[in-house]
Amino acid sequence: MRKTIVLAVAAAALAGCGALPGAPQGGGGEERRSRPVSESTTASAPEQQPTQESAPPQQSAVIASKETKVGSGDMYGEARVDLTGLKRQGRTATLTWVVTALDGKVNVHNGLGTGTLDFTVSGVALIDPVNAKRYRVARNGTGADAECVCSGTQGQFLEKGEASTLYAVFAAPPADVSTINVEMPGIGVFTDVPIA
Repeated sequence: MRKTIVLAVAAAALAGCGALPGAPQGGGGEERRSRPVSESTTASAPEQQPTQESAPPQQSAVIASKETKVGSGDMYGEARVDLTGLKRQGRTATLTWVVTALDGKVNVHNGLGTGTLDFTVSGVALIDPVNAKRYRVARNGTGADAECVCSGTQGQFLEKGEASTLYAVFAAPPADVSTINVEMPGIGVFTDVPIA
């Protein structure tokens, strides 16, 4: 019975994201316009190919890395953030990364979202310096209740040596853009990250 309920919940979640064949596709593409980097743009999730996975496959090679201090108060520690992939697939690009606690207690719980109670990585952005455009994490719809197509961080407090693997999906930059900057709230900017 429990297995049936878990499968039903997973199928409903995937259908809501437009990830099941025949399910309505969330969002819809936005027309791309050049805007100054200082202006924010929100990208809806472009039409995606059906998939059976709830998260993208992880890549093992580290393409960029940064050590930083994360959190505040009792939930303060040093961490290493390793970008493990930025892959273009059709009209989307998927960023994957690993946060590893190096010292202290690292709070991944609410530092990467767009608000105080946003326990996702929706605050991460891609910055295209060539076209002066910022790409926000894709959403599975256009309404106020649209969720990000990204990892959740609810309850993620890492002790020394522990790691968390995260991902976020974006509208893909133009095909002639081969490197891009990745901005992570509270962590900083990774420059010239290659797009596979």
